[in-house]
This record gives sequence, C-alpha cells and structure tokens, in this order.
Amino acid sequence: MKNISTKEIQHWDLIITPKKKTFDLQFGQIWNYRDLLFLFVKRDIVSFYKQTLLGPIWFFIQPIFTTIIYTIVFGSIAGLSTDGLPKPIFYLAGITSWNYFSDCLIKTSTTFRDNASIFGKVYFPRIISPLSIVISNLFRFGIQITLLVIVILYYLYNGYTFNIDWKVLLFPLFVLLMALQGLGIGLIITALTTKYRDLSHLVTFGVQLMMYATTVIYPITSVNSKFYWIIIINPMTFIIEGIKASTLGVGILTTHTIIYSLLSSLFIFIIGILIFNKVEKSFIDTI
Repeated sequence: MKNISTKEIQHWDLIITPKKKTFDLQFGQIWNYRDLLFLFVKRDIVSFYKQTLLGPIWFFIQPIFTTIIYTIVFGSIAGLSTDGLPKPIFYLAGITSWNYFSDCLIKTSTTFRDNASIFGKVYFPRIISPLSIVISNLFRFGIQITLLVIVILYYLYNGYTFNIDWKVLLFPLFVLLMALQGLGIGLIITALTTKYRDLSHLVTFGVQLMMYATTVIYPITSVNSKFYWIIIINPMTFIIEGIKASTLGVGILTTHTIIYSLLSSLFIFIIGILIFNKVEKSFIDTI
C-alpha cells in the first residue's frame, strides 16, 4: 500500500496568516470567493428595482429624461455645439457613459461605511464589495447602451450617416478604463472617509463639477483656449471622447490620447487599490 504523507492528507480551505503587507494584494482570493462576488452583483441589480412600479424600465427613464433636459437647456437655450451631431444622440452618448463612471465612483466611495456591519463579523476579501458595484453597474450600462444603439439605428433609418469605422473595436477598452477610474477614485475616497466622514458629503457635488470639466455636454473643439488645459488633463476627457469617436464617429481619438487614458486609469486604479488595501486592515477600529 502506498504511504501517504501528512502533507498530502492536509488540505486547508482557509489559512490564517499575520497581517499582510500593503503590496500583498492577494488577487487570487477574488477567484476563490467568486460565488460571493456573484451574489453581491445579483443583490445590487435586484435591489435597484425591487418593489418599484416600473422595475428595470427605470434604467431607460433616467437617461431619456436627462437627454431631453440637456437638449433643451444646453442645446437649444445655451446653443452649445454638438460637432454637427443631432443634439439628442450627442447628449445621450455622453450621459450614458458618465452615468456609469459616476455610479461606480459614488457607490464605491461608501464601501466601508455601508458594509461596516458585515466587515466586522465575516471574513472575505474586502475588495469583493466594490468590485460587485462596478460589475452590477455594468449591467445597467449595457441596458442604456442598448438604448443608444436603438437611437443610432433610428437616425440611420432616417438617412443620417455616422462615421463609424474600426474605432468601434476600442469601445470595450474605454468602458474598462472608465471602470478602473471609477473604482480607483472610489477606493481612495472610501479609505479617506474612515477618518474624515464629511468627505462623503462632497462626493456627489465633486462628481457633478467634474462632469462640467469633461466633454459630456460640449465637444472639445468648442472649448475656449484659456480653459483648454483644464479639460485635457482631466483623465475622463479623452475616455468620453474615445467613446463618442467609437460609437458616433465624432471626437478626438489618437494614439497619444489612448496612451494618456490608459496610463492615467491604471495609475488611479493602482493607487486606489494600495490605499484601500492599507486601510482595510484597521478601518473597523475607526469607522
């Protein structure tokens, strides 16, 4: 009979180790807890429209009404340029993209506060919670992008021509970069709010201001030269421009803007992960 060593017999589901280092991110644990991640994603999606009259239709209502208001206020009254595109589709593309970024950022920024009771009782990789927010918001984003596609098809049917080419293949990249930025900034904010809780009150206001510094309601070609540098250093500007270029054929999309968007998004994401990883070890004592 084959002799089986003690090492071969012992197999542990969980190994308790001393406090991990800041750079020990343990991404492998995310895969081990993928079932929990799926449950959190499902919870976030269902809880959004549970006990509502219209259910998932709310995913369509918000961008439609916002687009109508922007078309009237910024398009008709203010007379802002839309680079020759029909006003509704220009604003819808920007609103849909910005909503995904802002939802990821705002909801992630309260991760520690909203989940303090769970984090204090049960162990699981804390990054699972903000990741579930980003993934569940992707479901909502997908529905709203479907609305954008329907509107594009409507204009094509009525004879309007969009300059859509190979750039459409870059669309998933820009969505990923939006997710990384929203997650990264959100993780930084949630880490800071464990000690400075009043920062959470500034998040929504700050995101709104950031939107006006991004080319959501106006094209970059119409920006006054005096404020141009503020717009271009905004890490979200060329992501929004890339999304418009890949879906509508209008927007600045060059190798330099892609590289800038990629590097800035990765930088923000890595900084957010490192700060989150450092704070999660002791946040329960201060929150």
